[in-house]
Amino acid sequence: MDLGQRLKNFIHKSRNDGSSMIMSTYRSLSHWHDFQLRLFWEGIVSGIFAGLVISLFRYLLSVAETMRGEIIGIIASKGAPFIAMWLTALVLVAFILGKLTQHEPMAGGSGIPQVKGVILGYMRMNWLRILWVKLTAGVLALGAGLSLGREGPSIQLGAVTAQGLSRFLGRSRLEERYLITSGASAGLATAFNAPLSGVIFALEELHRNFSATVLLPAMASALTATFVSRLIFGRDTAFSFYGLRPLPQEYILCAIATAIAAGAAGVLFNKGLLNTGRFYSLPIFKNIYSKILFALLCAAVLAFALPQVLGGGNLLVNDLALKSFPLELLLILFVAKFLFTLISYGTGVPGGFFLPMLVLGALTGSICADIFQQMDIIGAGLASNIVIIAMAAFFSASVRAPITGAVLIMEMTGSFSHMMMLSIAAAVAYVVAELLGGEPIYEALLEKNLRSHATPEKNLVKKEKDVVEVAVCSGSLIENKKVGEIRWPSGSLLVDIMRGREQLVPSGDTIIRAGDMLYVLCDTENSAAVRTLGEELKPVHNVWGDF
Repeated sequence: MDLGQRLKNFIHKSRNDGSSMIMSTYRSLSHWHDFQLRLFWEGIVSGIFAGLVISLFRYLLSVAETMRGEIIGIIASKGAPFIAMWLTALVLVAFILGKLTQHEPMAGGSGIPQVKGVILGYMRMNWLRILWVKLTAGVLALGAGLSLGREGPSIQLGAVTAQGLSRFLGRSRLEERYLITSGASAGLATAFNAPLSGVIFALEELHRNFSATVLLPAMASALTATFVSRLIFGRDTAFSFYGLRPLPQEYILCAIATAIAAGAAGVLFNKGLLNTGRFYSLPIFKNIYSKILFALLCAAVLAFALPQVLGGGNLLVNDLALKSFPLELLLILFVAKFLFTLISYGTGVPGGFFLPMLVLGALTGSICADIFQQMDIIGAGLASNIVIIAMAAFFSASVRAPITGAVLIMEMTGSFSHMMMLSIAAAVAYVVAELLGGEPIYEALLEKNLRSHATPEKNLVKKEKDVVEVAVCSGSLIENKKVGEIRWPSGSLLVDIMRGREQLVPSGDTIIRAGDMLYVLCDTENSAAVRTLGEELKPVHNVWGDF
């Protein structure tokens, strides 16, 4: 029987309302070469629109942060009447942020867990409503001084922009997921002026797939979006580490020690983020408005007591790169930034922790560098090296994306001569996080949202049919097995196999090989089990058992 007819029979038997979308997916799989080229061009288009949207977001944020600085300066010189006006404005901002967050809960927080949930098929997003809510609320929250980053919102803004393009073109869910990944790639690339990091993050963390089918549109989108943003903002790197020379190899133990400290700090940071709900469950916080107002009042106090911890923290990282701070002040800044980031993120307003996480890594590195200098292990000229090593390590421990961590810091500092040290630090921090039992933060937040019903029912995908892409890893349970021997989850049908450039129509006798890309039609609720088939490894037998 023809595969197209098998699909029709399967869909008819399961009485699925999305049969036209499934058949559209099958037509794409049947014309794979044309499908890949189409994704490439669509990646370019999505990169143009994402670059424009996120550039607008960056511009509005810069205006809002400049206005905040001017207002705080006026308040400091004018006194009590202006303080009262500022507090009244914060109450109004808290009210608006509460309304926007309730209007579109999927726009709340970082946005990266939501994008990840959509790519995995667990969630759905109302792209247009998220677009304007995220843009508006993100500018208000960061402009008011909350310790949040623009990178998570930029990733979600890029993703929903690409999703809007997909809906306009009437693409299938499979193709839409590729485009959402591309838009997310453009989001990070534009936010940090780091196209390579955008691509790697989208593949390593979001799509978990390095196939050419997802790589090409992600690269096209990230590069196009970066080109657009550079036309507007120029080519400057995100951080100003001028004249940074490579760390000599004899200091590798310092790099490893820094990575261990940053890895432990990253695990602690993740635990704090995952448990902020306990703090905001106290009786004093009766509703979302009281949570947001509390965070904004903290920002108002910190604006005069410790202004360095407000907002994302770009300027603080630049100061750490160029200036020397007393150890006591570094410890105070670390604790204040750590706690204020938890307070800010726990409100649930649109805004991420991507940049604050890197700032905490930089502070960890500065503390380590100060200790090394006091012990006469390194000179003052190498302190900046320790700072960037700690940033890569902190990111790797928190997100569990070591490749992204190393490449991201190289692009953000403009120094590619630190590749080896950054990679070593990222790998060490990853191991430290595993040994300490830490969870990858975006996966943990996604699971928490799904488990705690924080995501509205209308945004959850349940009884639907979808085509899931499965990458077969070397040593997986299904490697070298015949299709007919595999115990597929109920209601699943293997519809296509891509082996390099070769397309195979599966039969019961077809043998699955490592590196194959499988396309399986299944219920959404079984999609995780289907993906696990290609990732779960065979048990390893003890070859020394007889000795």
